[in-house]
Amino acid sequence: MLADTARTVVRPWFRRGVDVQSKKDESPVTVADRSAERVMRAILAERVPDHGVFGEEFGQDNAGADYQWLLDPVDGTRAFVTGRPLFGTLIALFYKGEPIIGVLDQPVLRERWIGVKGRETQFASSLGGTARTRQNVLLGQAEMSCTSPEMLELAPHEGWKSLKQQARRMTWGGDCYAYGLLALGQIDLITECDMNPWDWGALVPIVQGAGGVMTAWDGSALRMNGDRTVLAAGSASLHGEAVKVLRACS
Repeated sequence: MLADTARTVVRPWFRRGVDVQSKKDESPVTVADRSAERVMRAILAERVPDHGVFGEEFGQDNAGADYQWLLDPVDGTRAFVTGRPLFGTLIALFYKGEPIIGVLDQPVLRERWIGVKGRETQFASSLGGTARTRQNVLLGQAEMSCTSPEMLELAPHEGWKSLKQQARRMTWGGDCYAYGLLALGQIDLITECDMNPWDWGALVPIVQGAGGVMTAWDGSALRMNGDRTVLAAGSASLHGEAVKVLRACS
């Protein structure tokens, strides 16, 4: 219901010349972001009032609850405002700090990934396809991705440059949609930083349920108060190679 409702709110604003405002961190925000989060918050307040909610646009409510919903109504606002369908709505449910359910919805393409801890990821698209990562890919064969070079200016070290040099190819852009492509076996490796919990929370069950691995750069589990680095790989073996390279540069 949350994803369906957010889709109906966000989709009509796409390529409609919406007004773009800048938040305190200079990141863009539109009426689509704020409207979609308000609607999702209203649904959660009615259905699960004892749960916490942590959204990109309106902060955190009921922070002490074991169950926390993390919402990013338009992850990839820059893509959204420039008419590129490479953004998505992210919805995650955390239990005691661990993401257990994740949804990535692309409102324009009408594609949706659903991940549940311990289960196989489900993917729905008019184009078909199955959520399964590529296995047995060596680093030298890997298609690598990151949202932007500017993001990596805040990296704790420059190990990503070594990964970039060793990977087959580096592609920029994609935001959350790139993780959906990794879950489909189109991308093999994503290295990013400056990531908030609402940026990665929904993606962890999706990547894991498709056969991949998603951690911080040092290989540790992603945490709400972690170092904001994210490493996603299509297989455990590729993840191990990447962590080794990153650790060597730390």
